[in-house]
Amino acid sequence: MTRTVLVPVDESDLARQALEFVLEEHSGDEIVLLHVLDPIDAIYVSEPIVWDDRLLEERREEAAGLLAELEEVAARSNVTARTEIARGDPARGILEYAEESDIDQIVIGSHGRSGVSRVLLGSVAESVTRRSPVPVTIVR
Repeated sequence: MTRTVLVPVDESDLARQALEFVLEEHSGDEIVLLHVLDPIDAIYVSEPIVWDDRLLEERREEAAGLLAELEEVAARSNVTARTEIARGDPARGILEYAEESDIDQIVIGSHGRSGVSRVLLGSVAESVTRRSPVPVTIVR
């Protein structure tokens, strides 16, 4: 029976490692690559900026490029991956997508934060794992 596996991705090496894990362990399953556009990311740019339609479109284009690149990685392993873009808080966006799209499992990369940064910034992988209605695999 084919299962649907959700792989939340960003530009990190750990997201790529999560994809590689899925390509090895779930090659016969339906793979969905999801990138969540986070409005809070606008705070981390070097110049003050307001989250507006131009920034959203720029981020969407960057996300589309990332997803196309990762889709190609999957294709080189003879796996077809479907891509999706959502907007909002990353953990919430991942969980909502999983619930609305009949996902069977989530495979997510861990950013490996510890100490103060983990307390202040939180961990998307940890939030997803705690609240997910489906099994979650964290790749390190």
